[in-house]
Amino acid sequence: MQEMKEKQQNQLIEAAVRSEEMERHRISEELHDEVGALLSATKLFLGHIKPESLAEADQQLHSKSISLLDESIEKVRSISHNLHSVILKDLGLNEAIKNFIQKIIKGSSLKITVETDDAYITANPENDISIYRIIQELCNNIIKHAHATEIFINSSVKDDYLNIIIRHNGKGLSQEEFEKLRYHSDGLGLKNIQNRIILLHGKIKFESDHDGDTTTLQIPIKLKT
Repeated sequence: MQEMKEKQQNQLIEAAVRSEEMERHRISEELHDEVGALLSATKLFLGHIKPESLAEADQQLHSKSISLLDESIEKVRSISHNLHSVILKDLGLNEAIKNFIQKIIKGSSLKITVETDDAYITANPENDISIYRIIQELCNNIIKHAHATEIFINSSVKDDYLNIIIRHNGKGLSQEEFEKLRYHSDGLGLKNIQNRIILLHGKIKFESDHDGDTTTLQIPIKLKT
């Protein structure tokens, strides 16, 4: 009975995770195809306005409008790519993580170091999506809540496990806080992390010491020979 209950629970979690991923893809496509297209069309129309025919103050407003549109188009494109998992299929988990980090640190003073293990070979693309989403959520939480200025990410393959260490110099969660907050209604991100960990049959551990805070992921993988 216990085994049947756990199996049913895992099926429900898997359905929820798949539904979330489908919704991410839908939003990504709408952002790219609709919002992105509208912004590009707006820029095109603004481009037909000749700045030299405008008063000096209006020329500055015109230039600022073009600049803000460019920034908005880039933001929409970046959000759309982050929501969509196509980069995982094209580049693999390691490169997808690096690509995500490059977008985070672009134009910021945040320092993030990434070291990935080339020995990791994708055995299950669906698992890679979950691993990627966990890292995304953890990094976003570290930046938003822990107020870290330095983050170190390391992945290594050992004994059929993918081990990921995320260390930062901010004020992170303890294991006890994670266990408690993931059940709160405002801890949806932590709940999503826990659901994906369950699906991956993995483990997550939060630790803190005088040198900083560390989150460790241990995920079983099936290595290709």
